[in-house]
Amino acid sequence: MPLGGSGTQRKLHLADLSPGPACAQRLREVHTAGCSSRLAVFTIPWEELPQFPAGGTIRRMDDDIRLGVVLPTGKAQWGEGTDPRSLIDFAVRAEALGFASIWAGDTLLRPVIETFTMLSAAAAVTERVTLGTAALLPALRRPVQAAQAIASLDLLSGGRLALTVGAGFPRRSEAEYAVSEVPWRGRLARLDDTVALWRHLWTTRGPTSFHGDVLHFDHIPESTPPAQPAGPPVWLGGATPAALARTGRLYDGWLPYPPNPADYETGLAQVRLAATEAGRAQAVTPALFTTLLITPTHRVPHRRTRPEVSTGPARTDQHAAPITRRP
Repeated sequence: MPLGGSGTQRKLHLADLSPGPACAQRLREVHTAGCSSRLAVFTIPWEELPQFPAGGTIRRMDDDIRLGVVLPTGKAQWGEGTDPRSLIDFAVRAEALGFASIWAGDTLLRPVIETFTMLSAAAAVTERVTLGTAALLPALRRPVQAAQAIASLDLLSGGRLALTVGAGFPRRSEAEYAVSEVPWRGRLARLDDTVALWRHLWTTRGPTSFHGDVLHFDHIPESTPPAQPAGPPVWLGGATPAALARTGRLYDGWLPYPPNPADYETGLAQVRLAATEAGRAQAVTPALFTTLLITPTHRVPHRRTRPEVSTGPARTDQHAAPITRRP
């Protein structure tokens, strides 16, 4: 749904997540986002809701899940003829409604507000929410300059930055690599090298050097230190067997999209196994990037798959305790 809708007076509103009777976990009503000056609330009859076994219990969503929302940074989303500065209001509204995080995507394939620019603007008007990339393509930026930009954003946000990174998709992302003058071949090793370089620069004081499989720097001047002592957490977006293994060995979190529930369960087990084998069993935060279709009823034809409101990522923990990592 365009942020501006089809007319100049139409706006996209985030639904209220207050813990009243309309919360989704109470299974009575659903708040939907309205494309008008007021918020529409539709009641779903109890008999239309999914049935759960008698005697079962459903944990409250906020007991073990932290929800985030993706900022609609694409020009096609905020709408032709509208003010993209409304995205800043969107970020403020998301924090006020209790979302744990706000996220920005990254692409050169269509007109968008650049990722770090968007998150910098959001950092200036928010105080609590995590600011995340979902997902950043490090190959589109020079690695040393990117490390400084990320550290600067982490400083100015008070240590609220989290990064999800990826190497792109075959065919679709190759054009982005070409215009960035980066070879497509060896992209996975380049990605891992880039993240290793960032972490090295964020934790090293004074001039240094770096030599990886792909990236080599004999002399790097002292870099800007981030607010978080080890730097922002870096998650990997990907679900191939190689990505699962690399996530467990090297990354702080896993953010796949779009997952099949069974594949997610299997993938998470593989991530945790790889992490355990690497001696970092509790180091990986499981997460999920999902697109939601908000409708007045759950009885929607299966062929209608194009989303109208996107939310994510949802950080999940399969244990009963809440996630303790900084939100």
